[in-house]
Amino acid sequence: MEEKAFKKIAIVGLGYIGLPLCIRFCESGVSVVGLDVDKEKVDSINEGNSYIKHIESSQIEKLTSIGSLIASTRFEEIELCEAVLICVPTPLGKHREPDISFVLKTGVAIAPYLKAETNTSKKLVVLVSTTYPGTTDEDLRDVLESNSGLKAGEHFHLAYSPEREDPGRTDHSVKSIPKVMGGFTPECLQRCVDLYSTAIDEVYPVTSTRVAEATKLTENIFRCVNIALVNELKVVYEKMGINVWEVIEAASTKPFGFMPFYPGPGLGGHCIPIDPFYLTWKAHEVGVKTRFIELAGEVNQSMPEHVITVVIKALNSAKKSLRSSHILILGLAYKSNVDDTRESPGFELIELLAEEGAEVDYYDPHIHSIPKIRKHHELAGKKSTDWNEETVQKYDLVLISTAHDSVNYIELSNWAKVIVDTRNAMNGIEDPKAKIYRA
Repeated sequence: MEEKAFKKIAIVGLGYIGLPLCIRFCESGVSVVGLDVDKEKVDSINEGNSYIKHIESSQIEKLTSIGSLIASTRFEEIELCEAVLICVPTPLGKHREPDISFVLKTGVAIAPYLKAETNTSKKLVVLVSTTYPGTTDEDLRDVLESNSGLKAGEHFHLAYSPEREDPGRTDHSVKSIPKVMGGFTPECLQRCVDLYSTAIDEVYPVTSTRVAEATKLTENIFRCVNIALVNELKVVYEKMGINVWEVIEAASTKPFGFMPFYPGPGLGGHCIPIDPFYLTWKAHEVGVKTRFIELAGEVNQSMPEHVITVVIKALNSAKKSLRSSHILILGLAYKSNVDDTRESPGFELIELLAEEGAEVDYYDPHIHSIPKIRKHHELAGKKSTDWNEETVQKYDLVLISTAHDSVNYIELSNWAKVIVDTRNAMNGIEDPKAKIYRA
């Protein structure tokens, strides 16, 4: 039977992945219903307001004003849609086990509305959230089939197409980043290709949902392992009196065989700190050890403690102890120039310092107050301090966790007493008044 073109789709989850997808499909001429259980997000979109820094409110207002984008908490809206994209969180549990509960709950919620309205169209369900191989064709399929009475591949199409969003980047866009996708059946794959071809410049079909799931994990494990390598080199070279940042810059002059990665105070963002453990868990299930990946995870997880060690050394040199010291964390977002705090190592730094008796504040020009987060929930509502000479001079030490471009580091070098720099932000500052330590 001939499948009709996509005129209206639903996207579940209106966060850093779902909202940009909503906008891209709307811009390509497809009507979108954005679904989320968070009524504040839904109301914000319908009022034409953005809650993500790199997305302009004017973009949303333009689309909502013409009815191209509608946000809702009502999953019944799926009845009138040809496709449903699932963009919900996939965090880790307390013991670093995968938590796909948001995916499965979404499956339960959409299942009653999967029956096609006509005999000429089967609805398409695409999982976008990062997860382990087998989630789509086993876990999600089982939930959809058992709660709908329908069969994947027979009564509805099922596919997986991982997100490749990198918040804050301007050199790539949702439209220009190639989209990998795999289907439960060849027909499911073709329907997924048809959908994304309306909005994305290049699609890259693979042979199964599991290959697509593994592709996403491989991309992020590659980054995790290489970041762990330079983090370990940082500690080694530090003991030798060698600046790892200068080493990386020099090595980057080689036009082949080297790709620069940079150290930091720990891993942040939804992908790199989490995705490797999805594969590790699944590998253990099939009786395989992932020693290389787990070692990389251990190295990266140890970085906040390494930073605290350097902070103690820096304070001691100024005849201060960590207990009762006043410390300013500079930068709370997980990466430069964004307002995204997911898995930011800044939170762990705050808690580790507080556990040792320090009084800790933060300054971030992009995060005026700490949002509600699954971990470190006790920090929610804490506000960014002011940025001026009088304020900065109150602190015994400033710890640079994230290097935002909008921060004036020359001012910082003149205002602060002691600086611990985890991002090479103070490189090239001439004649700083502050004592600067790399970590």
